[in-house]
Amino acid sequence: MSHQYSTFLVGGHLFGLDVTCVQEVIRPMPMTRVPLAPAVVRGLINLRGQIVTALDLRVRLGLGAHGPEAAPMNVIVRADDDVVALLVDEIGDVVMADPDAWEPAPSTLAPAVRDLIPGAYKLDGRLLLQLDVDRVLDACVAPAA
Repeated sequence: MSHQYSTFLVGGHLFGLDVTCVQEVIRPMPMTRVPLAPAVVRGLINLRGQIVTALDLRVRLGLGAHGPEAAPMNVIVRADDDVVALLVDEIGDVVMADPDAWEPAPSTLAPAVRDLIPGAYKLDGRLLLQLDVDRVLDACVAPAA
């Protein structure tokens, strides 16, 4: 049985989250900085009256922060009772991935990133890196690196 992934680009790499954790995808939004927050916490956004923490996936993946002029897209995800915005470079499509095309993450990935990426799907000429949303969201309470 195929799995559905909501896809997006970060640092030129194709990532996917299980569609069941993605609430919505929205355009760039005004953000309020949070003093003394870890570098991965880019700020807070107001999503129709709900205050949502915005995490910079580039920082979380060790790819360097979005620049101040960047206008990253927001992937709004749900995990347990949390709603968080993941800032990504570009939004992709919903992709059906065949479980037979899945491979575990290579051991050559940096340990911090390997914890976030359990595996990858081989698509036509491209790899879809599967993100573990729960581990990504651990950044909300993780100490600054």
